[in-house]
Amino acid sequence: MYFHSYIDPLRAPVAKYSITINVSNRRLTLFQNGKVFKSYPIAVGKPSTPTPRGTFRIINKAFNPGGPFGARWLGLSRKGYGIHGTNNPASIGKAVSNGCIRLHNPNIIELYNLVPVGTSVRIV
Repeated sequence: MYFHSYIDPLRAPVAKYSITINVSNRRLTLFQNGKVFKSYPIAVGKPSTPTPRGTFRIINKAFNPGGPFGARWLGLSRKGYGIHGTNNPASIGKAVSNGCIRLHNPNIIELYNLVPVGTSVRIV
């Protein structure tokens, strides 16, 4: 007898993502199934408007929000804060934002395409 192996796409394993943001190192690290998958340089909040520390979740996503938010927006469960692109790429690596986390537009597009709403975001 011949048995054909079949993988049901509805039961296929789904990658689980989480994000850790290190404010002092100005890096966002994306974990896939608990292992480092990608790392990106970021901009963070300036001293007068610091990036909040803690554990949050991505609660919404926006495609091409425009202006200072660049190509994509990932809203956090902390009201008014998010991870987004930028119309000022020279700001990456600096503490210059109003508390949000900025990435280069190609990086936020990649991240946006990978992580679903509900992804855990830990900011340290």
